[in-house]
Amino acid sequence: MRHKNLTIKKSDVMQYRINAHTRAIHLRRPTLKLSALAAVLPALLVACGGGGSNGDYTPPTISPPVLEPFPQADYSAVDAAFQTFIDDSDIFDGISYVLVDEDGVAHQKVFGDHTTDLITMLASTSKVPVVMAIMALDEDPDVDFSIAEPVSTYLPFDGVYADRMVSNTSGIPGLRLLNNGYGSPVGPTLADFNHLCQFVGQPWMNFEVCGQMLVQNELPTTNPPGSVFDYGGSQWQIAGMTAAIANNSGWNQLFDEYIGTPCELDVFTFGNPWDELSATGNTYTSFDGVSADSMPDQQNPNVEGGGITNLSDYAKLLQVHLNGEFCGETQVLSEASLLSMRQDRGSLTFNPTPYEMDWWIAGDQPGVYTDAGAFGAISFMDVRRGIAGFIAIDDYTSRDSGAPPAFLRQVALPLIQEALDARYSN
Repeated sequence: MRHKNLTIKKSDVMQYRINAHTRAIHLRRPTLKLSALAAVLPALLVACGGGGSNGDYTPPTISPPVLEPFPQADYSAVDAAFQTFIDDSDIFDGISYVLVDEDGVAHQKVFGDHTTDLITMLASTSKVPVVMAIMALDEDPDVDFSIAEPVSTYLPFDGVYADRMVSNTSGIPGLRLLNNGYGSPVGPTLADFNHLCQFVGQPWMNFEVCGQMLVQNELPTTNPPGSVFDYGGSQWQIAGMTAAIANNSGWNQLFDEYIGTPCELDVFTFGNPWDELSATGNTYTSFDGVSADSMPDQQNPNVEGGGITNLSDYAKLLQVHLNGEFCGETQVLSEASLLSMRQDRGSLTFNPTPYEMDWWIAGDQPGVYTDAGAFGAISFMDVRRGIAGFIAIDDYTSRDSGAPPAFLRQVALPLIQEALDARYSN
């Protein structure tokens, strides 16, 4: 158990659920028909000494009611839609997806040249795992850290940026301004270049040095904290760096301690692919999709977009959001933290955008959340139906990166929801 002051175990939670289920069965137990009661009554009289003399009566064995298993969802239509998607694409050679519920993997399928153990880069689909790790650190009573405190509380150096953690509302310019010198309306400044350090994977750049550069160099277009929603960018690197300093570790070490190890993740880690992608015209030569060690530049991991995973690892992460906050027998997050991760913060700004700390909120579907990345990967969760999933893509050219997320929202997710809802009508 990670938290020394927590005694709750998954077995306790499951026993509570079993007991609750048993009580529900008891409440639904049917009344015996009169004919059945008439048949049983003579035996009851004998057992009570009113109908026999030898006292050798053996009470009948009454079997408990047989519960029919809840029918499994039929995802064949979903699989067919994925097959059509990959058949019709001129860009993608493969695609794969996994669905999880509170019990584990509900369904998974690979198409094209994908395999179940393929490792793919996530880009911004890294954000949900990032916030999970920071929230887990926040809950650790042995570490002096709070996500609600200003970053200056934990930094060993001074800086112009000292505002609260994450959620794209820090006031620091986000990714939308990268093509304009990262924020400056008059051309690139030294501060602009310093804020690009989160994309530098060279040996001379490390995680803490980059974080210090970010905190100490204010961008010209910075807004007051909490005033605007501005997605992505260096604010995420600052958040990860601050958490790592509070934990006296690097970012990957922090993630492994609070998420990777208790969830028994096989490959999930963070690196920095952007240097190589920029230098090679968005092709990749070093990352092989087979070994996590091939992910370059882990000395300065890009927090908001440097994650890699396979289907199994991301499935374990998503299941935490559905199964009572557990990885195996270890509680990695509290229900309060998971609810906090689903709290809309982006809509509180003057440019309201339905966004939490890590999930985009589907305004037209209450209870649906997504986390899409620049390469086309996307995770989602439908809390009302108790289902979550991840779609993997391994084309990093970004030539059609919007197609998989659009396919999920417009085609695959409705079919998944239809398959789940059909169980109630059968």
